[in-house]
Amino acid sequence: MQHCAICDKKPLVGRSIARRGLAKKSGGVGKKITGITRRRFFPNLQRVKVRFPNGTVRRINVCAACIQAGKVLKALPRKYSAKALKAAA
Repeated sequence: MQHCAICDKKPLVGRSIARRGLAKKSGGVGKKITGITRRRFFPNLQRVKVRFPNGTVRRINVCAACIQAGKVLKALPRKYSAKALKAAA
């Protein structure tokens, strides 16, 4: 299920309303509803690497609002040692 690991924000349920006609203020007889379908509003989730207080790094789904609010501490880019680079080559 899609939800934020920090604030537990989940998809909301709503409706999409299709209308036709010309609005009264534009000289028409008014807009008429021709159909209503159900839809879902999804949170803006990002999969980010987060560093936890105990030092572990994990990828979790976090909403953009939590990232902007500073509720998560993003992990630093991985640094390779000279020894590891030599072993890979």
